[in-house]
Amino acid sequence: MDFNDLAEFTVACKLHYEAYFGKPGRKIVWRAGPVEKLHPYFYVLEFAPSGGKSTWTYCTVGMSLDRLSESRIELFVLSPRQDESLAELLLSCASFHRNDAPLDLNHTVNIGRPWLADSCCDYAFISLPYLHGEALELFDFASVTTHCYWLIPITEAERDYKIQHGAEALEQLFEQQELDYLNPKRSCLISP
Repeated sequence: MDFNDLAEFTVACKLHYEAYFGKPGRKIVWRAGPVEKLHPYFYVLEFAPSGGKSTWTYCTVGMSLDRLSESRIELFVLSPRQDESLAELLLSCASFHRNDAPLDLNHTVNIGRPWLADSCCDYAFISLPYLHGEALELFDFASVTTHCYWLIPITEAERDYKIQHGAEALEQLFEQQELDYLNPKRSCLISP
């Protein structure tokens, strides 16, 4: 993909999200942290709640611009409230993906701080977007599919459980214990 195609990719990615959510997203360009390690076209879109739901959604645009043949992903994170620090969280994931090791489905990342204030979740799990389905997950551009995955905040113990028992076991635990994914003060699902 040449430089012009990369600009077209970000426009198409933005339009993909906006078509799914049915409204324009607010562009957030983060100015602090490792921004120089990201592609200059990278940014985050913020979607306010709609349709009677109280969920805020933050989505990467251009996370995989330099990963043209492998690990073509974008990430989104859900929140019970507006919080631009989630743009920084996604920026950190995008920087790691571009500069350290490619992220992909079922990977976990160390957020390095609570997901939201007062949360015990300081790790995250990359999951299929079960609440949204393939309409959000699959983004096709220039005959290549990029996957838009859900970044689910988890605890360190839940991350350790996934390492020990596998991603499917962690997702079964989420389902069995009815993961309250929008509650930053939720308890860890792993008993001490």
